[in-house]
Amino acid sequence: MIECATVAVRCRPVCLLRKTFIAGAFLSTIAMLVTASAQSDYPNRPVQLIVPYGAGGIADVGMRILADQLTGRLKQQFVVENRPGAGGIVAAKAVASAAPDGYTVLMTGNNNAISASLFKSLPYNILTDFASTSTTSFFDLLIVTRAGSPLQSVEDIVKMARVNPGRLNIATINPGSTQNLAAELFRSVADIKVTIVPFRTSPDMATALLRGDVDVAFEFYAAIRGQIADNKVIAMASTGRKRTAYLPAIPTVQESGIKDFEVVSWNGISVPAATPSAVVQILTRAINEVLARTDVQEKVSKLGMEMRGSTPEAMTERMKSDIAKWAAVIEKAGIPKHD
Repeated sequence: MIECATVAVRCRPVCLLRKTFIAGAFLSTIAMLVTASAQSDYPNRPVQLIVPYGAGGIADVGMRILADQLTGRLKQQFVVENRPGAGGIVAAKAVASAAPDGYTVLMTGNNNAISASLFKSLPYNILTDFASTSTTSFFDLLIVTRAGSPLQSVEDIVKMARVNPGRLNIATINPGSTQNLAAELFRSVADIKVTIVPFRTSPDMATALLRGDVDVAFEFYAAIRGQIADNKVIAMASTGRKRTAYLPAIPTVQESGIKDFEVVSWNGISVPAATPSAVVQILTRAINEVLARTDVQEKVSKLGMEMRGSTPEAMTERMKSDIAKWAAVIEKAGIPKHD
């Protein structure tokens, strides 16, 4: 009897440990089931889509079209919130520190790839603090001049620049912008000596071009489509790999003889890095489905934009590639880093 009592006493901690383990496993399983259910039900409340620009610009318009389509597809409101400031840093920092649940998402893209090399330091890492879902929109630049200019093609630009090195002026907006870096890349790849003149805003640049203060300019179609429609500005080339749907008669820079030149600005949707893969998959699938719609494509084409989805992996690779590309351009151009 004494032996049995001793055994019973010794078994008590073991049994207690077993019960504790079973209870813990049960609670863990319940937690996993609740989490899985929440992810499969995503979204079950409104989603904030943070845009790092002010309202009314082409990127903002594209995101509002996307938000409207996602609202219909996922049966929850996607609300665009504009948070401009510090070259997109304000918006990115806010989303990087948001709960990784898919209810706060960020418009990212080419601008973030540029910022990675344009700033001395950033309060986040665009590759490690975020997870990609899908690309959304693509924008070619145009090389334009004023009506009546003796320059009518990219070939004319290169010829004049070589006959009169340093005398040709190319206008862009502020240093470090996609327009500005595209002009820097063009100068490098074409191997010509030209003066690049940055302006504070697109209207300032357009005014200088029309006055004849500068010879040509790099700009997005949305910013100058009015002047093109009024025949005040002439498009000489587009900067993408293929001709644009909105100006199909205009050749690309590559078609015009500069074989290694291509610049396409783009946007996509990113989420905080720890966002569950199930949520990322739901967003990726929905974005790709709505962007494949013909009515969406027709609507955005008139704005000088192509909307096209991708896999998360393809979006991440594009970001990595553009970071390397623009880092080299910024270094060669000697553009000072921002604080």
